[in-house]
Order: sequence, then structure tokens, then C-alpha cells
Amino acid sequence: MTVPAVAVVAALFLAAGSVSGSVLASDAPVDDARPPSGRYLLMDANGRAVTDADFPGQFQLVAFGYTYCPDICPTTLVETAAILKQLGERAERVQPIFITVDPQRDTPEVLTTYTAYFHPRIIGLTGSPALVERAARNFNVRFEKVTEPGAPADRYHVDHSAGMYLLGPDGSYIRKFGYSTSAAAIAERIEMLLDETPTALLP
Repeated sequence: MTVPAVAVVAALFLAAGSVSGSVLASDAPVDDARPPSGRYLLMDANGRAVTDADFPGQFQLVAFGYTYCPDICPTTLVETAAILKQLGERAERVQPIFITVDPQRDTPEVLTTYTAYFHPRIIGLTGSPALVERAARNFNVRFEKVTEPGAPADRYHVDHSAGMYLLGPDGSYIRKFGYSTSAAAIAERIEMLLDETPTALLP
């Protein structure tokens, strides 16, 4: 099944109100004593290094997941697109980012096709396993590859923390929105932050 086909199926699940998928049963932080920093150093579809400091003046709305995810990740990206739509022209002040936790299969090309299906402004980022793991730890995101007994090595799913993470115009970590938070509630909160942010810090 192609990436767009997977996304269509997931969107149908969303419309029907049925949501399940590869999400960790425990979404506790990796290290309760260490607050998330929101820092990352990864690669975009053009092989260009991208960091949390590359979007000055913009809020960053970050999600972690992978393109083979059955419905948690497509649902999150459908909601990301809904947030941008609700923000209207102000959406230009928000950069949506999707960071893969499956760099083995999610090549830059695969990520580009996948994210573009949901919204053209969503940037897909990948990197070496070490860089992806470091980025996840900096957001207190947990993920784990799971392979069923006897299954081929390339047949696996990835359990991972769900939700969205918001960084400020200076790249600082602001907060996490839990998976159950509606797109309308997230958009409303971002609008409040936009109102509170000095115009000089916005693009």
C-alpha cells in the first residue's frame, strides 16, 4: 500500500471516530528530573541540516512518528492541518514539523511524500539513529521498535509517545499538547500566544 493510500485509510478511521495504533502505554517523560529542551539537529528532504534554531520568529509545532504508523501519526497530521486552517493567515507564523522515529525506512523522499499529503507546509525531518534518539530525548519522547516473533527484520512497528510539542519564536520549549487535545483547543492556545508575542519577534 502506498503512503497516500495509508493516509487515506487513517483519515477514514479518524472520520469514523476510531483511533488506535502504536502508542506507548506509558507516556511518562524519559527522565522526570530533566525538563525537555526541544533541541534537535536533523536533516530535511534536501539533505540540509535543520535545527530548532532555524525558524527565528516562528512557533514550531512538532510531532514525532513514522510513515508506517497505522493511525496515530496520520491522525496527528490531519489535526496539524486543521490547526493551520483554523489559524488562517496567522498560520504563517507557525512551522509544523514531523520528526520520524523510524529513520531506517523513512527516507527523506518517503517523508516528503507522506507529509505533503496532509499539508504542503509540514516539514519532515530524519537523521541517523543516534541523532533521532537525541532529538527524542530532548523532547522527552519515548519510542521502541517492536518485532513480532518470527517476523522478517523489516516487518516491525514502532511504539512511541503521542502528542504535539510547541516551541517558541526563540526556539525555546513551551509545552506539550496531549494526544487527546483537539485541534481547535491547540489553535486557540497558539492564537493566544501569538497575541502575547511582541510583533518584533514575528516574521
